[in-house]
This record gives sequence, structure tokens and C-alpha cells, in this order.
Amino acid sequence: MADLSFQLRQVPKIASGRLPTVDRRRLFVACAESIVNRNLNRYRRCTYATEVNIVELLYCCKSIQRIVESSCLLGGRLFQRKRKVTDTTTIYGLCTSQDVDIFLRHMNNARYLRELDFARFHFYSLTNLYELVRQRGGGAVQGASSVRYRRTIPIFHPYKIETKLVWWDDKAIYLEQQFVTLADGFVRAVAMSKQCLTNCNVNDLLKTYPEAAQRPEMPAELKLWLEAIEISSQKLRKDK
Repeated sequence: MADLSFQLRQVPKIASGRLPTVDRRRLFVACAESIVNRNLNRYRRCTYATEVNIVELLYCCKSIQRIVESSCLLGGRLFQRKRKVTDTTTIYGLCTSQDVDIFLRHMNNARYLRELDFARFHFYSLTNLYELVRQRGGGAVQGASSVRYRRTIPIFHPYKIETKLVWWDDKAIYLEQQFVTLADGFVRAVAMSKQCLTNCNVNDLLKTYPEAAQRPEMPAELKLWLEAIEISSQKLRKDK
């Protein structure tokens, strides 16, 4: 701005001379407009460069976050001790600017699903369950999920996700997952997931784990949830 003021003060000197008054005024206006436009263009270039830098920084932060998550998953597979399939596995996270909603206050509801997916990968890795599924030529797909949000996770708050196998049938395993903030130990959200294991019998698969020789009793909330899913499926069949 100081440079612009100096340039504008030079305009009367440029416009002075042996010219008619009208021409001097026109020259003055032209010189002033040229100087202002030149400085505005410079300002726009600087603003654009700043915006690009901000976007690049945010993209780098997002990329770094993905690299850290992938490294944690690989590190868990290589360095963490294996867990029993009935054990609870735990991963840790931090609610960053990449996770929040448009108000920049707390984690976006959709973000929970992505973090739950990552926690399931971690569970499969530590229990070696997915490896056994792959050996049988099978795979895993998400059949259904339900999330109950109890309280928000504020920005920059650390949390953990606990994943536990609660039941299974011949086609799927059922996982309960909890978001717990580290500061107060409060369960912020609870999720139930139905993971369908393809091309293999889940009962036979889990019999390879001594700790899963006996299937636990179905939790009451899981029973009601499966009944609701079946009602929805019957309705869709009738609509065909």
C-alpha cells in the first residue's frame, strides 16, 4: 500500500507540462488507473498464490494422515502381538481439521464410518482372520452397519476405537465398535457391523480358533437389529 501511495503521488508530476488543462486531467486519470490496475493485478496474483499454498498444505495434511494410518496398520501387522479372535483390539486417532464438519467444531458423522473401516482392517490383521478367509478363496464385505452417536468428538481431541467380535453365524461375523475419548473415557459413539465373509462357512472358519469353540449368546440389541434388517428385507422383496 505504501508503494501504491508513492506511485500515485508521482502522477501530478507526470501529468504536468505544457498541455491543455483537459488533456492534463485525462493524462492524470489514465496514469492513476494504470498504477491502480497494476497493483491490483499484483495483489490478485499474491492472493491466488496464497490460496494455492493453503490448498496444497491441506492436501499434504490429508496425505500425511493417510500415510500415518497406513503405517499404523502395517506396523500393527509386523510389530504388535497377535490377538485372539475374541479379544478387543484398539487403535488411536485424533480429530483433525480434515475430519470436522462445516462448522469446524467436531467430527463429521460420515468420518466415523471411515475410521470404523480402518479399525476393522486392524482387527482382521491382528487376529489373522482375513488371512484365513483369503486362504479359502473368500473375502469380506460390509453387509450392514448401525451407528449410534452419543456425544460429539471435538476438534483436536484424541480418541480410541475398540473393536470386538460379539457373535457370528454361518455367513457373517458381527462386530461392536466404540469411539472413546481419551480425556474422559466417555463412549462417544457405538457401532454394530455385519461383515459378510464370502465363499466360506464362518462357523467352520472360527472353529480353527480354540477360544471360539463355543459361540457366545447373541446380545439383545443385536437380535433386535437383525430382526429390523429382516423386516426391511421382506418389505423390499414384496416391492419387486
